Amino acid sequence: MVKLILVRHGESIANAENRYTGWNDVDLTEKGIEQTHETAKKLQNLDIRHVWTSVLKRAISSAYIIQDDLDLNYLPITKAWQLNERHYGALRGQNKDATRREYGAKQVQIWRRSFYAFPPKLDAPDLRVGPYKYVDPKAMPASESLHAAYLRIIPYYLDNIVPELKDGKDQLVVAHGSTIRAMIKYLDNVSDTDIDGVEVANGEPLIYEFDDSFTLINTNRTIKK
Repeated sequence: MVKLILVRHGESIANAENRYTGWNDVDLTEKGIEQTHETAKKLQNLDIRHVWTSVLKRAISSAYIIQDDLDLNYLPITKAWQLNERHYGALRGQNKDATRREYGAKQVQIWRRSFYAFPPKLDAPDLRVGPYKYVDPKAMPASESLHAAYLRIIPYYLDNIVPELKDGKDQLVVAHGSTIRAMIKYLDNVSDTDIDGVEVANGEPLIYEFDDSFTLINTNRTIKK
């Protein structure tokens, strides 16, 4: 048996302020740090062999806390922009309640939860900045639907994480709400319409177990539908 463990980062400053974050780089709150320590306690006795995270520090910090608490600092950790949160375009950094007043609650709900809807785009994507300096400019979004994020997340998962799982090694992914929703959609075959009701809580591990033929046999999820 082999396990894939998915964890959304602990509460971030933007979460606490009810702001869209996306690719904005924000720190964890004190509550988020405590949540992640609690996450580590739930992951004891798992044989984690590799840690995967995004290039955003709220996820990286959460991954480091988990590794440190479990004495797993020696494990390889891979940071990939393909595991980033979806790009919220021109909404990022804005207060969610303020956008509901400006655009209407119905429109905001469509942007947030519809599988195909794109939020308003940035004037230009994040090019030549920090971790994106050497990424193909054509791959950099100015806004993303969950579907667009899915199209970068799932191929990365299949090409990089699945081979490790098939080699019998438990894998830990510490990432973001939309990253994990995309993976849930793929792993659980959630429909395009049903995925809008899936929520992923900060710091709650979701565990997928596969048998020796790499068939999914068990899901231990704490998500709201």
